[in-house]
Amino acid sequence: MAVGGLKKKAVHFGAGNIGRGFVACFLHNSGYEVVFADVVDSLIDKINSSPSYKVIEVGSEGTTENTITNYRAINSKTHEEDLINEIAIAEVVTCSVGPNILKFIAPVIAKGIDRRSNDDTPLHVIACENAIGATDTLAKHIKDPRNTAPERLEDHHLRARYANSAIDRIVPAQDPNAGLDVTLEKFFEWVVDKTPFQDVGIPSIEGINWVDNLAPFIERKLYTVNTGHATAAYHGYNRRKRTVYDALQDRAIMAEVRGALMETKNLIVSKHEFEEDDQAAYVEKIIKRIGNPHLEDAVERVGRAPLRKLSRKERFIGPAAELAEAGQPIKYLLDAIEMCFRFQNVEEDEESKELAKIMSESSPEEVVSKVCGIQTRDKIHPSLVAIVQRVQDDSRED
Repeated sequence: MAVGGLKKKAVHFGAGNIGRGFVACFLHNSGYEVVFADVVDSLIDKINSSPSYKVIEVGSEGTTENTITNYRAINSKTHEEDLINEIAIAEVVTCSVGPNILKFIAPVIAKGIDRRSNDDTPLHVIACENAIGATDTLAKHIKDPRNTAPERLEDHHLRARYANSAIDRIVPAQDPNAGLDVTLEKFFEWVVDKTPFQDVGIPSIEGINWVDNLAPFIERKLYTVNTGHATAAYHGYNRRKRTVYDALQDRAIMAEVRGALMETKNLIVSKHEFEEDDQAAYVEKIIKRIGNPHLEDAVERVGRAPLRKLSRKERFIGPAAELAEAGQPIKYLLDAIEMCFRFQNVEEDEESKELAKIMSESSPEEVVSKVCGIQTRDKIHPSLVAIVQRVQDDSRED
């Protein structure tokens, strides 16, 4: 679909496992040259010295391999000008850098967009992050006056369009000797809002499900896959299980996961009009996926960043708060929230250390407000205060 002076080129920020194994794989299979942007010199060197790498998909029905070629990597910190030039002639910019890093990649994307001609097809920008409205967040940073001159915003839409997306694929920790190869599950879902692109052309990327309304898919994924995965991890961590698979072999933990996903099912079905049978089948599929014995995932890795996962619009508080307002049961979600609050001072996880600090220095009410964004007027408030109080009391007794 390259038009004007544009090549079928995609710039992808974040050359980690999701970038190489999921997003770049689909771009490659759709005929794009992929230009990775990253800041890790050793990774960039490895990419530029390797003509190909493998994406290995594992599932209960066996293993398949994809060979990825036609890519390069640029250090966005040391070779910014090169990257700006690539963005100026690309068709697509994607990213998988983590929601907190979006503000750091925005300036160079803004410069690349500013260099584009208004006569060419606008750049298609899609953030592939585990967060609601991640592309909107990236767009806001790009359009910030520090990154784009205010007088350039009037016709900015002629140079760039932004579409939110929901991605769903489990990419576990990789074998340290795997090199650039990435092992991940066979199942995937990549849903993108097509409405921002409809008048300028939708990019031809195989594997994307283009939809008119993304919200139901985002919440279904976040409140099923992420809620289920994290519930298993936090219960597993607190019961000294090694991996999510190990945790799900424990009947008590499996009951907690099923309970939490039954509660979120009630919300998803009533709010987004998914059929009850379809959502029940989706829940079963998710439990099977997160318990895939071929994808060893340490509970500490899945549980990392508890502060983000306890925030207002995330996988636990988001659905639990809505269900509480509607007078619906949230027993299992509250159990998972308590286990998440107990995920403190975990090695190599800064947020778990920050959580421990907040818990030791604040009253339960302050914790609930600061960490969860829940106020006294919210019906869930007393339950969360009681959980925090209990966790604080237990830590004082240790």
